[in-house]
Amino acid sequence: MIEDKKPRLLLHSCCGPCSTSVVTQLVENYSVTVFYYNPNIGPEEEYRLRLENQKKFLREYDPAGAVGFVEGAYDPERFYAVARGLEAEKEGGARCTECFKLRLAETARRAAADGFDLFTTTLTVSPHKNAPLINAIGGGLAEEYGVPWLSSDFKKKDGYLRSIKLSKEYGLYRQHYCGCIFSLNDIK
Repeated sequence: MIEDKKPRLLLHSCCGPCSTSVVTQLVENYSVTVFYYNPNIGPEEEYRLRLENQKKFLREYDPAGAVGFVEGAYDPERFYAVARGLEAEKEGGARCTECFKLRLAETARRAAADGFDLFTTTLTVSPHKNAPLINAIGGGLAEEYGVPWLSSDFKKKDGYLRSIKLSKEYGLYRQHYCGCIFSLNDIK
């Protein structure tokens, strides 16, 4: 009898709330490992709070541990380097594009190094994120790193609304800004 193995998917996650509806959708067809890599989040206390909520969701949703978890290095200086000169950009502008590139490149590198079959991100579940842009970046990185990109727009079919519902169900902290200190300054 041939074992039916699911493809191994490395899922970049920006936060626990965004991962809820994405993970619950993907586990049906993939062996999912969540990769929490977000050097853009600041201050560090906010990073830690979002990290703990990501872990909380995975523990409660998947107590058997079938969904893997890996934390990337928290190195805000990497984000500041790509954001240099773009600090005054509004959310959704060139600074965000550079941030997407940074996080997805690290995800692609990790997927290649660890032998994943493909990679993607939770970022497209947000109505504030440009899914065609994110998919174009992911597709380019797939060619560069030799690991296929799973193109997505997870906000469709009520994915975003489902993430809100699941976040409430699991008692997750839902942040009020994208994550970087520049976007935090925009709402003050």
